[in-house]
Amino acid sequence: MIFGKILPREGNFFELFNQHANHTVAAVHAFANLVRHYNDPLLREQYTQEVDAAENSADDVTREVNKLLHKTFITPIDREQIHSLINTMDDVADLIHGAAETMALYDVRTMTDEIIRLTELGVKCCERLRSAVSLLNDIGNAKTAEAALKTCEEIDQLESDADRVLRAAMSKLFREEPDVRELIKLKAIYEMLETVTDKCEDVANLIEGVILENS
Repeated sequence: MIFGKILPREGNFFELFNQHANHTVAAVHAFANLVRHYNDPLLREQYTQEVDAAENSADDVTREVNKLLHKTFITPIDREQIHSLINTMDDVADLIHGAAETMALYDVRTMTDEIIRLTELGVKCCERLRSAVSLLNDIGNAKTAEAALKTCEEIDQLESDADRVLRAAMSKLFREEPDVRELIKLKAIYEMLETVTDKCEDVANLIEGVILENS
C-alpha cells in the first residue's frame, strides 16, 4: 500500500502520445517538402535537418513515456498497450528519418512519380494517425470511440493504396530501369516509404485494440 502511495497513480500518457504524433507529422511534412524541393541543394539540406529535428523530438517523447511507465503505479490503459503504442509510433518517425537519410546516402538524383505518390500517402497516414491518437483520452465516449475506429479504417485503406502503388512501382522499375544501381536505390526507397504506411496501420491496429478493451 505504501508503494502505491509513493508512485503517481496516472501519468500524462495521452498528452505525450499527442506530442509524439505532432512530431511525426512535422517529420513527414518536412520529408514531403524535401521531396518537393529535391532539386534545390540548399532546401534539400534544410528539410533534411527538419526531418532530423522532428525525429529527435519524437525520440525524446518515447523515452519520456517509457521512463514514466516505470514511475507510474496505475496507468490509464494497460502498460503493455502503452509500451507497444509509443514504440510503434516511434517506428513511424524512425522510418521517415531513415528514408531521408537513405536518399542522401544513396545519392539519389531525381524524385520519381512513385516516390511522390508514396510520400503523399505517408503524409495522409500520419495525419490520420494524429487524429486517431488525439481521441484516445476520451474513448469512454461511444461517439469518440466510433470516430477513432473510423479513422483507423481510413488508415487501413491508405495502407492498401500504398501497397498498390508499391506493386506498380516495382513492376515499372524492373521493366524499365536499365541502370542496376539506380534500380537498387529506388527499390530501397520505395519499400521504406511503403513501410511508413505499414507501421501507421500497425499503430491503428493497436489503437483499435485499446478502444475495444476500454470503451
